[in-house]
Amino acid sequence: MTQTASVWVVVLVALLLANLPFVSNRLFAVLALKSPKNLATRLAEMVIWYFVAGGLGLFLEQRAGQIAPQGWEFYAITGALFITFAFPGFTYRYLFKHRS
Repeated sequence: MTQTASVWVVVLVALLLANLPFVSNRLFAVLALKSPKNLATRLAEMVIWYFVAGGLGLFLEQRAGQIAPQGWEFYAITGALFITFAFPGFTYRYLFKHRS
């Protein structure tokens, strides 16, 4: 896989994983819950998905060659990007009116 393709794979996976907590009512899209998920549960799940997407990026970077050292700025920017990616799912879940 080329480096450009790896970057696009990580971006698309991050976009999917950022919206998954808001689209699915199951915990991690697998476990059924007795009560509906609240916003705190969805945000905690989103943090875990952030680390999963980061792990995929780290794996693909390691396969491509040497891993570049990352400072706090990298994690601040990727965290903000992940939150931005989650906006469509948040909008669908909390801002649209759903018919009963």
